[in-house]
Amino acid sequence: MASEAERTFQRFAVFGESSGSGTEMNNKNFSKLCKDCGIMDSKTVTSTDVDIVFSKVKAKNARTITFQQFQEAMKELGQKRFKGKSLDEALENIYKLMEGKDPATTGVTKATTVGGVSRLTDTSKYTGTHKERFDESGKGKGIAGREDVTDNSGYVSGYKGAGTYDKKGNN
Repeated sequence: MASEAERTFQRFAVFGESSGSGTEMNNKNFSKLCKDCGIMDSKTVTSTDVDIVFSKVKAKNARTITFQQFQEAMKELGQKRFKGKSLDEALENIYKLMEGKDPATTGVTKATTVGGVSRLTDTSKYTGTHKERFDESGKGKGIAGREDVTDNSGYVSGYKGAGTYDKKGNN
């Protein structure tokens, strides 16, 4: 059961962290784990409780927690969330909530469709040169969609002898 919890810990630890290794988790990702897994229920366990427990288990001057510290935090939150159950039983219920969960990204950002925005961003209605910049699915072609691709080879525009410098003989 703990190995499944460790996998969930690693998935949330690297979420949003470009240089994250999955061995340490910051407070933001810890709160996200508690919210996404249903540990935080806004009645018995609130976001304030989660922040307090995080601060309690981390080292004094550290910003992150390890998996061992995470387990201590889960024991504390488990006793708060499942009152009246034994420590092991509460911890097991917490791990069951975490089982197989991934960081949720639904509803994080929503596309705006107010007023004329939807008409302006519908690539199927584009005409002229703008139409050439997108494929049938509406995905942009990038540089390949431009007719006049600039030559950035370092030579002056219109120079015919590009790439011949190394071929000149040394007298």
